[in-house]
Amino acid sequence: VQLQASGGGLVQAGDSLRLSCAASGRTYSRYAMGWFRQAPGKEREFVAAISSSGSSTYYADSVKGRFTVSRDNAKNTLYLQMNSLKPEDTAVYYCAAEQTYGLVTVQSSYEFWGQGTQVTVSS
Repeated sequence: VQLQASGGGLVQAGDSLRLSCAASGRTYSRYAMGWFRQAPGKEREFVAAISSSGSSTYYADSVKGRFTVSRDNAKNTLYLQMNSLKPEDTAVYYCAAEQTYGLVTVQSSYEFWGQGTQVTVSS
């Protein structure tokens, strides 16, 4: 599967953004999906995960209550709705896919990665 992330940009603290991740292939619904981010000078970290059906989700504590991960399997698209953005959310955001039905939160478990989209939150 090939992944293409989009939707990043420059926003002010408190604003919202919605990231999208378009996936190629006819078996998208068999893939668990995740969002990760990498801030300058830091390691890439887990943000959110969603099961292949979309029935289960999991979030990093730092984004819980502000971010919502969802997917539309008919459109082969993964989303990350980000509300109440903070300067510390500034990072390159990556989507990832792994062919399994459950939740995947470990970075090394993901086989496929998108190219990343930059999110910058000014104070």
